[in-house]
Amino acid sequence: MTKLIGIHSVREALAAGRPLERVIVAQGRHGDRIAEIIELARQRGVPVRFEDRERLDRLAESRHHQGVVGFGAAKAVLEIEELIARAHQPGLIVLLDGVEDPRNLGAVVRTALAAGADGLVIPERRSAGLTDTVAQTAAGALEYLPVARVKNLARALEELKTANYWLVGLDERAEKRYTEIDYRAPVGLVLGGEGAGLHELTRKRCDWLVRIPTVGPVRSLNASVAAAVALFEVARQRAETGSREAPRATPAGGAPNT
Repeated sequence: MTKLIGIHSVREALAAGRPLERVIVAQGRHGDRIAEIIELARQRGVPVRFEDRERLDRLAESRHHQGVVGFGAAKAVLEIEELIARAHQPGLIVLLDGVEDPRNLGAVVRTALAAGADGLVIPERRSAGLTDTVAQTAAGALEYLPVARVKNLARALEELKTANYWLVGLDERAEKRYTEIDYRAPVGLVLGGEGAGLHELTRKRCDWLVRIPTVGPVRSLNASVAAAVALFEVARQRAETGSREAPRATPAGGAPNT
């Protein structure tokens, strides 16, 4: 059982057909968006209850629920092989190496969906789970973005290489800028966690390491901001020049892909 908090999270869960056990609305809460949620719940056969705001505050464990809370089954996650199989061509998959802040994770989910990513990969350890905070921050995007949760991120990276994906890691110490890479081939975009960045084993498995140039004393960007910058560069290149299949080759100055 999971909890969905806020208008966007509940509305998109209903629209996507996610099984919900019930929806609770604050008494006296009106408006077109609330009416839409109530109608969607009716169409899906999901019971709607009306409770006073204090009761809703307790259920949501927060006052920031916009008068709507939903309860339902936890989001289903995929195996990495399923995620690769579902991807469009050329694929674009985001991999997170230790993002532990649920709001950061939710923001990455929302950005990845908006930029046209095929899915997200998160490790079972050293990562935020798919909590209600993640769903609320993602503002409904979690209902539509496929997610694979893997025991071993390094193995997932190798699976992507086997499927002819280029692995591009964001690293503030890298020499290349993120705009110097051709993203028209299948790409796995790898981002590190708050503070630590990419772990060494992850860095070694990337075909390219790139940085986002910054000005001033603070060099690193929030993971969700970095994801947005890089993902929309991928989207820009593909929209302007089309896509292509790249051969598995040795990147300049890098190690061969094996």
